[in-house]
Amino acid sequence: MDRRTFVKGVGAAALVAAAGPRLGWAKATADEIAKLGTSLTPVGAVKEGNADGSIVPWAGKWLGTPDGVSFAGTGKPLVSPYAGDKPLFTITAQNYKQYADKLSAGQQAMFEKYGATFKMNVYPCHRDFRFSDWTHEQYKLNAQNAELTPSGEGVTNVLGGCAFPFPKSGLESIWSSITAPKAFTERGTYDEAVVYPDGNIAWGGQQWDIYAPPFDPNVQRSTGVIESAFLFRSTTKPERERGTITLVREWWDFEKSPTQSYQYIPGTRRVKQVPEVAGDYPLGPGGFHTVDDTRLWTQSPRRYDWELVGKKEFYVPYNNYEVDSPDIKYKDLLGKSHLNPEFVRWELHRVWVLKAKLKPGIRHIYAARTLYVEEDSGQPLMADMYDARQQLYRFALNTVSYDYAAQVFVTRITCYHDLISGAYMADRLTNEVSDKPKFNQGGRKLSDYTAEELKRKGV
Repeated sequence: MDRRTFVKGVGAAALVAAAGPRLGWAKATADEIAKLGTSLTPVGAVKEGNADGSIVPWAGKWLGTPDGVSFAGTGKPLVSPYAGDKPLFTITAQNYKQYADKLSAGQQAMFEKYGATFKMNVYPCHRDFRFSDWTHEQYKLNAQNAELTPSGEGVTNVLGGCAFPFPKSGLESIWSSITAPKAFTERGTYDEAVVYPDGNIAWGGQQWDIYAPPFDPNVQRSTGVIESAFLFRSTTKPERERGTITLVREWWDFEKSPTQSYQYIPGTRRVKQVPEVAGDYPLGPGGFHTVDDTRLWTQSPRRYDWELVGKKEFYVPYNNYEVDSPDIKYKDLLGKSHLNPEFVRWELHRVWVLKAKLKPGIRHIYAARTLYVEEDSGQPLMADMYDARQQLYRFALNTVSYDYAAQVFVTRITCYHDLISGAYMADRLTNEVSDKPKFNQGGRKLSDYTAEELKRKGV
């Protein structure tokens, strides 16, 4: 995979200099840790609902498949436990200003730009699912032991969940998002679609095989830096790129252990190591989103200064069990300007608001970002991205639901809206995929993800 350098016009030395001196932090106190699973939820979220009941108390009553729901196993459709819910109300271009204190800048821009078609059906809030006992125990151990590396580009003593359940800074908060609970294996195919204002669609597709050791209950806790994710990504479409396979190996210390990437291209029948793909390197059909906004945030936080604004109430895409249903075809899901609003569920939840400002001397197409990280799942669910003129450039969102097999909250469809051109990308589409993603099946080890194995896969 060819790449453009993640620092345009400056050398690597400038990036290191911009990182600044060793960053200070304070570990969670004994009193804070004692609150996990008692006065707070096991992951540190507020247990209580809000004053008017529009956010309900955390129940945590379901681990895996909920009561009264039939589930055929991983890779099979998830039946919503909330299928009988009706919208409480609908936010439209005509009334959105009444709810502006609970809408991001990106959401408000969507109403302004697509007022004739964009709307948000707001459903009752539900907080019924929980993580495993093992995951909850890792949260306590992380709170006691996790540390940032001196540069802030890595974390140590982290396993199984958010590094800092009680973040004291923006940097701790973004690392908690990076390390939020995920499936430890993920295998299957996702489609990608960039939808242009004239209705034309550019298609892409990837088959994934991911092993994420930090979330594997069989992995032992270590005092050092752990391998975060090893994966194969095989291109299924467009046809001209079909058969290209990329191997990526990542650790939770981007300074000491930079990302390793290898690629097999069918035309050459050779495996070659490629430079680190990072920052604003373009991904998707037409290069529509960046490497580091995959699922809204991934990669090293080194390019930005991070500010933790605090926790607020926002309408976010949540419990989206129906958005990727095989009963919904792409022609009905993919509108000209956004997903069909009838298939997207919004709920009121508390989120951590996190702002990022590009460091001096560093180049990136996003000069600033605001992320909205939901307190129960630990996942970023929305992001506002700004260009060099500080104008709102893109709005992105993750539709999520709790996966009964993985026993974690999983991103269903990610959308990236270009508010300048009017085009958008829908990633992680599975509605019409036969090889649907399967989670936590195991059967993977780090030695399966090598350049030698990549060569065998390509031949």
